[in-house]
Order: sequence, then structure tokens, then C-alpha cells
Amino acid sequence: MRAVVQRVRSASVTVEDEVTGSVDAGVLVLLGVTHEDGEADALWLARKIAGLRIFPDDGGKMNLGLAEMGGGALVVSQFTLYANTRKGRRPSFVPAAHPTLAEPLYERFCELLRDQGIARVEQGVFGAHMDVRLLNDGPVTLILDSP
Repeated sequence: MRAVVQRVRSASVTVEDEVTGSVDAGVLVLLGVTHEDGEADALWLARKIAGLRIFPDDGGKMNLGLAEMGGGALVVSQFTLYANTRKGRRPSFVPAAHPTLAEPLYERFCELLRDQGIARVEQGVFGAHMDVRLLNDGPVTLILDSP
């Protein structure tokens, strides 16, 4: 699994003029799934994201995790994270998992993130065309790949 994690002051996702998920301070997680991914990858990534010390403590040092600071997570599926752009000008999405594998793992990842103590986990709509808005905080942006 691959995630682009952005620390945000706020983020929201809209599908067909309806807000389907939003968070205030926390993270926006763009999540991609590849063919080899499974439950262990989702668990590893959920634990990693929940515990990343990317939020400032009282001294302004990045020392707090998402659960510690009480933030939320907006998780948006994004198969384009596995685009292969090495040849030509049109990306190949062959490395991305088929929706029959990707959607259940996306849903499971969100459940596992909640299990890590993240009280507010909001979601986009899997497979939909989404408008994603965010107010990036920092900016702090990390790219994570499961082992």
C-alpha cells in the first residue's frame, strides 16, 4: 500500500456537490493499493500513520502523533499513486489493484485506523470522481509504502 499523508488544518471531499467527508486539524491520506497488498499492509500503514509524530507539542516541536493531538483523518482512495510513467506520456495503471481487491482493503484500512484510536476517520467515495480540498499545514507531506 502507498499513502501520501498531508498534515492539514482542514480537508474535505465532495462528490456531485455533496460533501462526503471532512476533518478539521489532522491528516489527509491519499491511499493506493497494489496487487500484492493484504491485511498486514493495511495494519502496518494504519499503525504508522496513527503514530507519526508530525504535530507540534507545546514547544512547537513535531512531537505528537495524530491520536495524541486528537486529530481526524480524511482517507481518499487514489489508484493513480501506482501509476507507471516510465515509458511514453500516458501513465499505465497496471500496478494498481483491481477494485475488487482495492475497495475492501481501503475500507479495512479505515477500520484499522479507527482501531488505532483515531476517533474521526472520514472517507471519500471509492471509485468516484472527487473534489478534494485541503488547507495544508506546514506544509508537511510524507510518502509511505508498506513493507
